Amino acid sequence: MPRSKEIQKQMRKKVIEIYQSGKGYKAISKALGLLRNTVRAIIYKWRKHGTVENLPRSGRPTKITPRAQRQLIQEVTKDPTTISKELQVSLASVKVSVHDSTIRKRLGKNGLHGRVPRRKPLLSKKNIKARLSFARKHLDDPQDFWENTLWTDETKIELFGSQADAVEEIPWRASWSDD
Repeated sequence: MPRSKEIQKQMRKKVIEIYQSGKGYKAISKALGLLRNTVRAIIYKWRKHGTVENLPRSGRPTKITPRAQRQLIQEVTKDPTTISKELQVSLASVKVSVHDSTIRKRLGKNGLHGRVPRRKPLLSKKNIKARLSFARKHLDDPQDFWENTLWTDETKIELFGSQADAVEEIPWRASWSDD
């Protein structure tokens, strides 16, 4: 189970000061409003490491430097259709060698995910006029007629043959952007 938020550094220093003055865990916890176990953990850490500072966390450090991360985000926001392999090559110029999946994960952590853009047929001015005249012509038709009317933007229209084997460029988008 994860621990709760960290106790502030000033509070931890206070715990050590009171402990050095000769008070026990119970008295310290009552005086500062902390759990006895928290007080014990702070004192244990101070005895073991000689400090109340935050120690470095365990785990592998990231390969992507903050500078490289800023560069990634800048490139993707400039051109959302950039693919991760291209970004991998551009990072090589900053002497950062990472896998393309690492780049995708890093962009995802920054709120940029690969999204498939919507496909809707383009309506020309002629089509818009024709639709409007159709709607005006059938204005007094019953609801049943309108329920059976199929508009072209409700169907999948393949303008240039089969799209089954086409390679798509998936733009990077923030989860809040609409398009």
